[in-house]
This record gives sequence, structure tokens and C-alpha cells, in this order.
Amino acid sequence: MAEQYQVTGSTAAEISASIERGVRQGDYAWGAALPPVRLMAGRLHVSPATVAKAYQELRRRGVVETGGRRGTRVRARPAVASTRSALRPPVPDGILDLSSGEPDACLLPRLASPLRAVAAASDSRDGHGVAGYAAAGLSVLAEAARRRLAADGVPVERADITVTSGTLDAIERLLTTHLRPGDAVAVEDPGWANLLDLVAALGLRAVPMAVDDEGPLPEALTRALADGVSAVVITVRAQNPVGAAVTAARAAALRECLAARPTVLLIEDDHAAELAGAPLHAIGPVTSGWAFSRSASKSYGPDLRVAVLAGDEATVARVTGRMRIGAGWVSTVLQGVLLALWRDASVTTALAAAGRSYDRRRSGLIDALRSRGLEARGETGMNVWVPVADETHAVAGLRDRGYAVAPGSLFRVGAPAGIRITVSPLDESGLMPLADAVAAVVRPADRAVPGR
Repeated sequence: MAEQYQVTGSTAAEISASIERGVRQGDYAWGAALPPVRLMAGRLHVSPATVAKAYQELRRRGVVETGGRRGTRVRARPAVASTRSALRPPVPDGILDLSSGEPDACLLPRLASPLRAVAAASDSRDGHGVAGYAAAGLSVLAEAARRRLAADGVPVERADITVTSGTLDAIERLLTTHLRPGDAVAVEDPGWANLLDLVAALGLRAVPMAVDDEGPLPEALTRALADGVSAVVITVRAQNPVGAAVTAARAAALRECLAARPTVLLIEDDHAAELAGAPLHAIGPVTSGWAFSRSASKSYGPDLRVAVLAGDEATVARVTGRMRIGAGWVSTVLQGVLLALWRDASVTTALAAAGRSYDRRRSGLIDALRSRGLEARGETGMNVWVPVADETHAVAGLRDRGYAVAPGSLFRVGAPAGIRITVSPLDESGLMPLADAVAAVVRPADRAVPGR
């Protein structure tokens, strides 16, 4: 707790608002412990029940988390916008940023030509891309998406398809239309930091599933289902942060587990798609609620906030209905740009080459780390996970050597510590110096692998 910040308030609402204000202003360090309930109650001259209710409200909104004996702490990425800090600390000049998880900008398709084509089509319709609001809600991608998903083995013959503003938008709408605060969601551990933050911000409970190179462990999924989860989120390939890709055998095993709980919502995330470097093995549909999301942002560019969502009629209808009373639809300009990129054979060829480039960088770094006696994981995608004993020591040591990496605490629920290294900013000549730096700061004992 920041000693200079004084919490105020006599009601639970006032106390929670005061603590949130301290987090927002940067007076609380992320990860800082809040005082025990009774100690805070004594300071404020209120009952312990009042403080407990304030802490509960902060947990429900994803501002703090409770970690057993560690007490109540500010989340590493609290669900409030800070006026003093970004979610990721700025990387100083001269430091190579390997912490972002973002693609190599040099390998992204150029958007000028498809934007011009979409603009010309818009001008040909009296300056409007669509006839009106109702028409704007109609996806120009649906049939093209159906063909592309079917070609990858996703069972979409009877599926409905809609478009959302990226994968996280799709998952948020799926969870809010199917679950209530307090419900449990099975998540990969380590897993996607944004998803963990979203689950907390929605007042849901994250139930971790250990992950190996083939995806969530079946026994971990079985335990999560026994714990009463209402939804399961699985990354089918290029899993962030450990690079797992679901194999055919693992998909069959997970399908068998899910068959025992047919009412659970299954959400499959294929965020990397063309860049994944591994074949797709879809798991669903196996339960009554199923959704498969494929995003364009990683492959085609961060500004293309577009994801196609396939699923059963009721699940997709709920997402579409929620969109209609909010954003309404995803920009048909963005949809048109993505459709033009899909139709461009040169873009398809370039994306295949980009995927191979990420594979070379990732596998090259893993080989270099292993040759130095270190554990490293990353079957697919653009990230490498390195288990460590002390994340703070490893992150600080690498920063001193000119590299910014992401601490594993952003991605973990209960998995052992680690660091995530994004290979997209690296060229192949930089792999050996980086491996030397990692070896210099990671002690030989730091070899526990999450999920094993």
C-alpha cells in the first residue's frame, strides 16, 4: 500500500471509490497489498463488514484480487484507466521491446490499395457504403468466412456467422449473454492476459487449466468442469503466451471431456489463423453452446478490429442482439478491406511467408536457449515462454542488458513463474545475443515448466 495515500469513506461505496481513485491516479502500485479488513476498518472507524463489502466490490470489477495468504492486492492490470501509467510500462530508448506480443509491422499487408477499392465502391453508391442502418448490419464477410473456415475443417455447415470488433469483443459478448457475475470460466494457465482481465472485470471467476504443447490438459479440463464452470475458453493454436497448438488427439480428448457437460459454453479462439504455423483442429461443436472466433488483427494489422464468429444459432443470435443495442455493427469499411485482402492472392502468399519467418525466429530462439541449458516453450505463434524462479529479477536483468520482456505474472493464475519473449522484433542475427542475455539472468534451477 502507498503510505502517502489515505483511503477515505464511511460506506462500502465510498471506500471502494476511494481505493479505485488511488489506483487510477497511480498512488497504489499494481500488485500492492491492501490492508487486512480489520486493520482498514479500524483506520476508518467502520465495521469490518463494511470494508469487506468494499473489497468485494473492487474484486467484482477487476480492480483487486484475493490470493489466499497474500491477502487482497491491486491487480497487475486493474480494470481502470490510469492517468499516470499505461498497461505496459514505456520502453526506454535503446531497449529492444520484446514484450508487446505484436506482429512484425514489416510483415503486415499494406492497406492502401484495398482502402482505395472500398472507397471507390462507396462513392459509386451515392457516397454511402450501405443503403442505411439496417443494411449496414449485414456482414459482407459471412459467406467468404464460411468458405475459409470450412476449408480449415471448422464444422460450419449448419453454423451461423456474425462479425465482431475482434476476438476480445466476441468473447465479452459471449460471456455477458450467457453468464452472470459469480459464474466460473475455465481459462488456460498461463493464458491470454486480456482474457484474464476481462473475466475479472465481468465479475466472473477464473478456473485455471494447465497447458502443455498440445493445449489444455484433459485432466485439467475435467477438474474445471467438476468445479462447475459455465464456460470454457480454449486457444486452438499459437496460444499466448506458451505457443500451444491443439492436436487432433488432444481435440478428441477434450471433446470427450466436454461431452459430459453438454450445457457448458465452449469458446474457441483462433486469433493467429494464417500465421499460426500449425494445422487447425477444432474441438466443437460438442456442447449446446459453441462459438469459434477468428480475428484479423494479428495477421492483417492491429487496426483491422474484425473477427468472424461462427457458432450455433442461439449463441450467435445472442451476440448479434447485444451488438444491435450497442455498437450496432462492425464498420462495413473494415469488412470490405478485409474481404479485399482475403481475395488478393499476393497477400495470401505474403502471409504464408510471414508465418514461416515467425517459425524460424521462434524455433531458433528456443534451440539457442535449450543449448544453454534453459527450458523454453513455443510450438507455434510469435512468443516464447521461459520458466524462471524470479520474474522481477529476470525482467530487470534483461532490461539492464537491453531487452524488454513481459513478466509471466500478467498471464498466470496459478502456474509457475516465467517470462514471455515476443520474437517478432528480432532478426535471426539477434537470436544468439538474446539467448546469451537470458542465460545470464536465469539461474539454472529455474526449469519448472507450466503444465508439466
